[in-house]
Amino acid sequence: QVQLVESGGGLVQAGGSLRLSCAASGRTLSRYAMGWFRQAPGKEREFVAAISRSGGSISYADSVKGRFTISRDNAKNMVYLQMNSLKPEDTAVYYCAATRYSVTSPSDEYDYWGQGTQVTVSS
Repeated sequence: QVQLVESGGGLVQAGGSLRLSCAASGRTLSRYAMGWFRQAPGKEREFVAAISRSGGSISYADSVKGRFTISRDNAKNMVYLQMNSLKPEDTAVYYCAATRYSVTSPSDEYDYWGQGTQVTVSS
């Protein structure tokens, strides 16, 4: 079992930045590839970014490429999502998730989920 807790969300103006953190407890995080997802009101949950166990392989959704950066620190059992040049359409609840598979985007391939953190970008 892995417990995931996100933090770092908040209200920011368009063009601003936020850094989300995901703290893991239970099993060591290095056993899992990690992903970030988001869900806006009235929309389905969507893939944002994923990182392999070692951090050597990374994938991004086209909508965030060049603006968001996913990273991890296995020694600290932490995963991060640096979000720059934020847009109002980035407004959503952001979730951290762990998967036993490699870097992957389908949400049903993730085994553990955090409770989410709200990100609101004002125009």
